[in-house]
Amino acid sequence: MATFKRFEDIGAWVKARELAKKIYELCQDGPIKRDFELVSQMRKSSGSVMDNIAEGFGRGGNNEFIQFLAISNGSLSELKSQLYRTKDVKYINEATFNDLYQKSDEITKMINGLMEYLKKTDIRGTKFKNRTN
Repeated sequence: MATFKRFEDIGAWVKARELAKKIYELCQDGPIKRDFELVSQMRKSSGSVMDNIAEGFGRGGNNEFIQFLAISNGSLSELKSQLYRTKDVKYINEATFNDLYQKSDEITKMINGLMEYLKKTDIRGTKFKNRTN
């Protein structure tokens, strides 16, 4: 797929994995850990970002990859909204909010860049590699 041999080589996936780990760590301490629904939502949305990048890559076609990257962006938007909720109820301070929000924005930019690359490249994906039409 594109120039990547494995989804683990995709920078946006690497950053999404780091963000998901930070979200899991955040949800383990303090009053947020008792807000089971919010913790579950944040874990799911942060995990969904990296999972959809991996799944899209694994589909073997650029169009499907782009579709799953768009889903990843949706999950990032969901996580950003959840970060506002955690800040508003004082589960996190402004500095933590800004750090996690900035990391989310960075991943969004990386995903958007990858989507643009996939739209412009002549490489259609691994599942088309040996096809003649």
